[in-house]
Amino acid sequence: MILTDVHVHTAFSADGESTLEETVAAARAKGLRVLGVSEHFDYDYLAAGVLAEGKPIPYTDAEAYFSRIRRLQAREAERGELRLLAGGEYGFAPLAQCFDLYEELNRTHRPDFVVNSVHTCDGYDCYFGEYFAGKSKRDAYLAYLDRVRESLDAPYRYDIVGHIGYVARNAPYPDPVLRYEEFADVIDDILKTVIVRRKILEVNTSSRTAGTPFLPGADILTRYFELGGREISFASDAHRADALARGRETAVAALRTIGFTCLSVPDGEERFFVSLEE
Repeated sequence: MILTDVHVHTAFSADGESTLEETVAAARAKGLRVLGVSEHFDYDYLAAGVLAEGKPIPYTDAEAYFSRIRRLQAREAERGELRLLAGGEYGFAPLAQCFDLYEELNRTHRPDFVVNSVHTCDGYDCYFGEYFAGKSKRDAYLAYLDRVRESLDAPYRYDIVGHIGYVARNAPYPDPVLRYEEFADVIDDILKTVIVRRKILEVNTSSRTAGTPFLPGADILTRYFELGGREISFASDAHRADALARGRETAVAALRTIGFTCLSVPDGEERFFVSLEE
């Protein structure tokens, strides 16, 4: 069986705990055949007033990260056991400064893949309590989904649309689940745009307290399939080595039930596909 995990973080990210070397070693020990490291590049935090619990966030050292992972990548290629991909997670914000910085990252370091994610909206990170203060669930989620739709128009190159439903991960509402039926129009617009632009929709098992075992939930993934979407990636969103591939069996079983037959893995200008039937 070819095990993939394409969206993990190491200590190069501000919230990562394990070293890159520890993460690669753990991937080999767990039998992964494809590991996509996607350190945070949170230039969305450059938006005025965006803080995480009142604190600025330190940025990933791109030069140090890409230099280190390219060396490990060459070593793993020689071993022939693990396909290591050097990627990044770009936090979207509708700011020319952010666009320029991401374009520069793409030009300078040529990542193997890019996960385009929405973390910030209305001047806050949607994971923290400040974002939800004074907002109903509908207002908080609708503003987030509108930003997700906007992120699909990002002018820089990206491959994967990350963790739709991030807003529900730590939401303070009694029922935090992001349901398709409650936001059908905007979710349809998002999913149709993902399909038309040939992007890959991520299934992310770091759902925290979102009320579903993965993001987006099965109802949204089912609608994506109904609309013709077939390109899916698996992500544990692990921030430490022992969390690699966590929740994969549950997510894969759900994808099979919906009708998906393979996962998509971007690698530079190419994509390869991994069967869910193995």
